[in-house]
Amino acid sequence: MLKAKIYNQKGTDAGSIELPANIFGVKWNADLVHQVVEGIRSNKRAGTADTKGRGEVRGGGRKPWKQKGTGRARHGSSRSPIWVGGGVTHGPLAEKNYKKKISKNMMKAALFSVLSKKFKDGEVIFVDSLSTPNIKTKSAVEVMKNLSKGTGIKDFSISKKPRAVIALTAKDEKTNKSFRNLPQVEMSLMQNINPHQILNLKYLIIENPENALKFLASK
Repeated sequence: MLKAKIYNQKGTDAGSIELPANIFGVKWNADLVHQVVEGIRSNKRAGTADTKGRGEVRGGGRKPWKQKGTGRARHGSSRSPIWVGGGVTHGPLAEKNYKKKISKNMMKAALFSVLSKKFKDGEVIFVDSLSTPNIKTKSAVEVMKNLSKGTGIKDFSISKKPRAVIALTAKDEKTNKSFRNLPQVEMSLMQNINPHQILNLKYLIIENPENALKFLASK
């Protein structure tokens, strides 16, 4: 079992929690993580890019000029790929399928590998609660400033780009609306986090770690 510190909204110590080694102490598997992340990215592709070949472009049925006697190169159609406004050679087609299968075991193993790497690098922050009584971005700003002081991570308070994923264990409209306006964080539910999302940002803030661990253990 591994131990981790829990912070409160004031950025001070709120206790500790024991983390299971089979979730936060897994060996880094770069090949598996890369395969899963590429699969997630491929599955997000809309696949709507489409081009027309020379036989699909409108017009060009008439020969531009006679074959001989003009001094110019011979051409049979103004919709040839070498002409402006002509068809596209080997362009993308909407009929292409980019979907890749990712098994549940692969996704789970990759997620635990990424969580372990993040925890080892000190990039996983546990907070007892982020719930706010009212929908106020000001309250969320104050919480992030406190966490910045408590953890020593300046990005939580001064960054203008997304630097952390906040994983909530349950839907909370007030908390979500309070934090989602902050440029330095992205909101997500614990059940929706995946290796690609976690690796895309440097830090992971887990709210209500006890319930979060129960969910991860259930996987």
